[in-house]
Amino acid sequence: MSGISERLVFLRERGMGASVLVAALSSAFGVVLLATTGYIGFLATTSLGDGGTVVMMVALLSAIFIIIAMYVGAIVTANTFSTIVAGRTRQIALLRLIGATARSERRRVASQGLVVGILGAVVGLAAGTLIAVVGTRIAGDAIGAPAYDAPIQPWMLIPPVAVVLTTWAAAWGGSRRVLSVTPREALGGSVERTHEEVGRRRARNGIAIVLGLLGALLLIGGVLAGLMTPLGVVIAFLGGLLSFTALVLGAAGIMPGILRLVGRAFGGSATSRMAAENALRYPERSSRMAIGVVVGVTLVTMFAVASETVKSVVLEGFTASEAEELGFAAFLDGFSAIMMGLVAFSAVIAAVGLVNLLTIGVVQRRTELGLLRALGLSGGQIRRMVLLEAAHITIASTLFGLVLGTVYGWAGAQSTLGSVGTGGVLVLPAVPWLPIAIVVAAMAILTLLAAVAPTRLATRISPVEALAVT
Repeated sequence: MSGISERLVFLRERGMGASVLVAALSSAFGVVLLATTGYIGFLATTSLGDGGTVVMMVALLSAIFIIIAMYVGAIVTANTFSTIVAGRTRQIALLRLIGATARSERRRVASQGLVVGILGAVVGLAAGTLIAVVGTRIAGDAIGAPAYDAPIQPWMLIPPVAVVLTTWAAAWGGSRRVLSVTPREALGGSVERTHEEVGRRRARNGIAIVLGLLGALLLIGGVLAGLMTPLGVVIAFLGGLLSFTALVLGAAGIMPGILRLVGRAFGGSATSRMAAENALRYPERSSRMAIGVVVGVTLVTMFAVASETVKSVVLEGFTASEAEELGFAAFLDGFSAIMMGLVAFSAVIAAVGLVNLLTIGVVQRRTELGLLRALGLSGGQIRRMVLLEAAHITIASTLFGLVLGTVYGWAGAQSTLGSVGTGGVLVLPAVPWLPIAIVVAAMAILTLLAAVAPTRLATRISPVEALAVT
């Protein structure tokens, strides 16, 4: 029993709890979606006699949203483990110094990711199953539907298993930094790669550039093909997937430029300059914090713009009264709200990742913050610096996500309806300002919430204790 406790002691490390939470959220989300699919199929069969088409469509949408949630969860988990490994640099280097191999250390980190995935999947399965059972019963009573005797199905195990595998793979990917840790670093204080070191990663940067160019070409090709056939959306989807993957791979090279532009709006005070420089000094750390938010904002904006553009194209030629009488507008608005609500769950996962990484970052910068306190900065100035750093990253991520979401949403709508509803011509993207305003407001609230725990930790750091850490 004590041996198991020793193996699980890593769960007490800062960041592991949030990783378990991300895995649990992804697992529960998948279980609830599959349960909802089964229940909708039951209702369709009961009322229509044949719910095969309805079930197929809902199952397809459920699969898409489950994949999106796990994709975002994998990014957050990989970034978390990358940050944790960066903080363990000297520890890993010491182990290398006494004979441990880089691959054995990487396997150890990956096994920790497997444990995190299993714990999160089990918790998510239990929570999702409970929600499914209670939710179907409440829904049945509300609409007067017949009793549903099968809220739990074997296929509800698929999301938890997938979460375990993606979490393990994300931990393995996030631990690649272990391979570059040398015994010599045990004598230094190297933690994160600097801007110059990131720029020297030519292989990864080259792959990101190639994927980005190929994705952009396919995206443009999909839009042009959409002027002749609705199948252009397939090409555009592939282009969007490749270009966004390139963004994730090359985030450390892309985000510093955006952060630098946003940083100029923070003023010239010492606290503001330090907050901006902290976000730029180690681009890997900043990009890890930013990319999850970029993903969440991009997804929500993409669905909002796509839905609004489709709505404007479909309703073109109808008067407002005719559209209202036919029910097109209400249906499209309702469908859009449901889709964005589901996608917003991925933004919640990204928000958990931002809070987690900010907290880990403060813990790993104890010496730096202690030195600033020793040089005369007050607790209030340290608190403002951490808050401004969070705001810096969140604003840059939100603006970038809004731009990407608008482009992707327009491309999706144009490539789907270009040959049907627009007469073979390009249309301007329709931007729904209310959902966009909600996204911006949510990100502002996220900044404040994300900075609460880190600012408290930062102000509790004693200069003497922090400078004594070796």
